[in-house]
Amino acid sequence: MEGIKGYGALVTGGGTGIGHACAARLAADGARVLICGRTEAKLVDSAAAANKTAAHGGRVEWMVTDVTDEAQVKATLDRAQVLADGRLDIVVANAGGGGLPSPYHLQDTEEFLRVLNLNLLGTFFCVKHSVPLLFERGGSFIGMSSIAGHLTHIMFGAYPVAKAGIEQMMRNAADEYGSRRIRFNAIRPGFIATEMMDIIPRDSAVYESYLRNTPLAAVGQPGDVAELARFLAGPESRWITGQCINVDGGHSLRAGPDFSHFLRPHLSEDVLAGRLP
Repeated sequence: MEGIKGYGALVTGGGTGIGHACAARLAADGARVLICGRTEAKLVDSAAAANKTAAHGGRVEWMVTDVTDEAQVKATLDRAQVLADGRLDIVVANAGGGGLPSPYHLQDTEEFLRVLNLNLLGTFFCVKHSVPLLFERGGSFIGMSSIAGHLTHIMFGAYPVAKAGIEQMMRNAADEYGSRRIRFNAIRPGFIATEMMDIIPRDSAVYESYLRNTPLAAVGQPGDVAELARFLAGPESRWITGQCINVDGGHSLRAGPDFSHFLRPHLSEDVLAGRLP
């Protein structure tokens, strides 16, 4: 692979899991990476761990940022550019998360909007304020979707909606800014061993359904996603834009999970089926 030595990068949600793995992988090939998130302690630990494997002049620094705050996102992107001597080449919009499982007719509206804002609005702010910084040199923007963006996840509320929105945003942006050599792609992780997925008990029917519907019959690791992010970030993928690429062990060939198992102890089958309580 050609190097990304000296590239400037921002990875949102970089304190744990996939975000940490992406930042570490980029820094190992020489990128100067700024990670951001809401929890300082996690960012400090993530940067320290990533810097142990950084090479070719790569380094990871951190900044506390709430991606649902537009001013904070802009300030963070500006700092990422400064830390890389005035260049920004890579944005990995990884910050996101789900909410409590619930059928749509029982969804709390504020919780629905919280999940939409974290995933979709946060990614939009990153697009809006990175494009002017990528405009002259070009670069790669990677939106973090999920197999939930195109495969039903029953009872998972706003999360599939938000991820589908991210995918369409990446396609539209790829078309809008292709002439400026700014590439936009989305990654669709399946079940990856992260903090977000730790909420699923390993002895539950939901977890079993993930394994049953994954041809490779295992759980992915954050590094599996980071390898694709590294490829999409660099010049090796110069002719790839507007794509949504699965990293899911083949899960998307079968069926999505059914989170209603978590609700059955609390809600009747009639309510789960859509009849009002």
